[in-house]
Amino acid sequence: MNVLILEENNFEEEVLKANGKILVDFYADWCGPCKMMAPIIEEIAEEVKETVKVGKVNVDNNQELAIKYDVMSIPTIMLFENGKVSKTFIGVTDKQEILDVLK
Repeated sequence: MNVLILEENNFEEEVLKANGKILVDFYADWCGPCKMMAPIIEEIAEEVKETVKVGKVNVDNNQELAIKYDVMSIPTIMLFENGKVSKTFIGVTDKQEILDVLK
């Protein structure tokens, strides 16, 4: 598995202080659309593992992160570049649309 589990205790180090692109999936285990996106996120992580870090944040376990990044709907997928959000996808999103912004 190439997807990093992100939590409040490692988010700053793994995402905010990291150089380059990091794709972060904010999700919940009970969320149907999140379950639809899970295998897509896994595929993306495998395809971009050399150039982009991919992580997941469970919003039920990390509510402070969800609040900080204004996650109102899940899944919310954010692309961070050098610690800053550069793109946000809300809801089920086409795999190619995500891959296009990772190039």
